[in-house]
Amino acid sequence: MSKIIAITNQKGGVGKTTTSINLSAAIAETGKKVLVVDMDPQGNTTSGFGVNKNELENTVYELILEECSLQEAIIKNVATNVSLLPANVNLAGAEVDLLDRDDKSFILKKEMDYIADQYDYVIIDCPPSLNMLTINAMTTATSVIVPIQCEYYALEGVSQLIHTINLVRERLNPELDIDGVVFTMYDGRTNLSQQVVENVKENLSHHIYKTMIPRNIRLAEAPSYGQPITVYDAKSAGAEAYRELAKEVIEHNK
Repeated sequence: MSKIIAITNQKGGVGKTTTSINLSAAIAETGKKVLVVDMDPQGNTTSGFGVNKNELENTVYELILEECSLQEAIIKNVATNVSLLPANVNLAGAEVDLLDRDDKSFILKKEMDYIADQYDYVIIDCPPSLNMLTINAMTTATSVIVPIQCEYYALEGVSQLIHTINLVRERLNPELDIDGVVFTMYDGRTNLSQQVVENVKENLSHHIYKTMIPRNIRLAEAPSYGQPITVYDAKSAGAEAYRELAKEVIEHNK
């Protein structure tokens, strides 16, 4: 049975896409088969794996509209042991297209049930909002990882997110659990980063991963080259951090 993890936080710019790409690649480095699902209309996870999102015929949007099969939409080997279900701006129209669907909260789950066992891990990159795309990710997932940026207002919106996750668990997906919180853009030289970490630990009762993802220039550069950090600069601090996080995630999910 594969582990399906949604990377979610309704705040933008907290490192969801960076974590989706690089955690997936780092898990895949251990020999596990990983499927990455891009549920964000910005399609940054898709382009972050070097795929031209504007030239795709089949994406998660066409899948939702039942215009293609999952196998037709999946792009294999975007990195070693990593396959991708891509997205582009067309996905922004999904909310309207889903209005009249009785099964609108479970469309992704129904598709994923067919192929999830072909992968050890499925990582879903969610959009920065609590909309129907995020709900579809949460009904499909077995757990959630919440990236939190080390900045002021880090906890803003997190209580709402946790409330939403609890509602989804109660009403739609009893298997859903919060896997943990991961700190991103951490700078150990600043008091602010350390204060944010302490504040979150005091206010959240959920599991917090020990690995903190640092502010790292190479990590910021990698998406523009269409490569995960483990490929772009395998020895960088960012690559090492995501390898450590991958070990923790695998261990936590045994």
